[in-house]
Amino acid sequence: MIMDEIIEYIITFLLYGNANAAKQVGYTADEAEWCHYRVVIVPNGQLGKEIVLPDLSEAKGERLEAKGAEHSTWIIHTDIVYNTFFFISRAEELINPQRDEHGRFLAKYSILGQNNRLMIPTVDEYARMLMKLLDLPLPTPSFSKIYLTHDIDTVAHYRHWRGAIGGIMRGQWRKVMASLKNLHNDPAFTFSWLIAQDKKVAGAKCIYFIKDTEGKGYDYPQYKLDGKDFETAEQLIVNSGAKIGLHSSYYGGKMTNVVVFTHMVNKESVREGDIIKIKDLYHRSHYLRCSIDDMQMLVNMGITDDFTMMFPDQVGFRLQTTRPVRWINPKTMQITDLALHPLTVMDCTLSNSNYMNLSEDEAYFECQRLFDKVHQNAGEVVLLWHNSNPTGNIYHSSLYPKLLEMLVEN
Repeated sequence: MIMDEIIEYIITFLLYGNANAAKQVGYTADEAEWCHYRVVIVPNGQLGKEIVLPDLSEAKGERLEAKGAEHSTWIIHTDIVYNTFFFISRAEELINPQRDEHGRFLAKYSILGQNNRLMIPTVDEYARMLMKLLDLPLPTPSFSKIYLTHDIDTVAHYRHWRGAIGGIMRGQWRKVMASLKNLHNDPAFTFSWLIAQDKKVAGAKCIYFIKDTEGKGYDYPQYKLDGKDFETAEQLIVNSGAKIGLHSSYYGGKMTNVVVFTHMVNKESVREGDIIKIKDLYHRSHYLRCSIDDMQMLVNMGITDDFTMMFPDQVGFRLQTTRPVRWINPKTMQITDLALHPLTVMDCTLSNSNYMNLSEDEAYFECQRLFDKVHQNAGEVVLLWHNSNPTGNIYHSSLYPKLLEMLVEN
């Protein structure tokens, strides 16, 4: 049954993939069954039915001594299975219609933002509690993976007519002329710098997310995948060993064609005479716009890994876990093959005046708090630093190396 599969998946996920230990955990309100398990989670009756807000009170285990049994049983009366489903499926977005002008569900609308829970990965807290009750060793503090990712919203500021004219009108004609003379002079063309910074973190996986849009509205500016400027950037990226991911359009339903994307990624292999089949298709939505229907579209397109999951207006754990998790569609109650990777930090979330509006020192402190939680729970760190931001008047160019240094020290 579908519900049984979901319950099994969630309990196994909470136990860091330990399927044998998961068999020792019951999910039942039938007291006659409790003695068969070492830990019982009492359901609230909502999984697979009406979606309601989770109980955010602290989950604790009540120890029951069973006569004649080989072991006692711990009873957890908070439905941590349902709560975990609620967070990792993003079911909240089905029952809360609030959206910003970009159609995004923000932290300030969420039960997490309203209850100051964003900086606490509640699902991982459930996992630690469950493992302690089962006398299992807690995960060794570490970063299981480090993803250094970059969204290419533009390759260059001034090498298209609208950008050049705008720069001249703002009195930046020297920068415009320098950019037109040499692509590497353009302030947005920071790929060599990013690559050099990223190489300081041994073992990190680097991904550049590219878009193929008409460049209208919030998808402005456009860059052509077969244009010389992008091909110059692409060559640097590929030579660095980084991967290329798909950055879907701002406008719903206009997803970049996977055939075009696949052809572009394969192009480097064709040059070397070795055509390969792509096994992993990475994705992030432009403006971090995502809905339940968008995520199902990704599943239908064969996308394997999504890196969108963070509230744009506030850092914290949108999925309430630091670990990648398979998305469960709350509409269909299907466990999909789409892996959601929690996005830890986005550069502009920290600095933008309409988001957190932090100083550099404040941003560093918030990132340190996040990294500590990820490290404690052996989760993934996923950083998003736009190539077009480090040369601006804000602190992105000075903060990014500091964050990488922090990762290396851990």
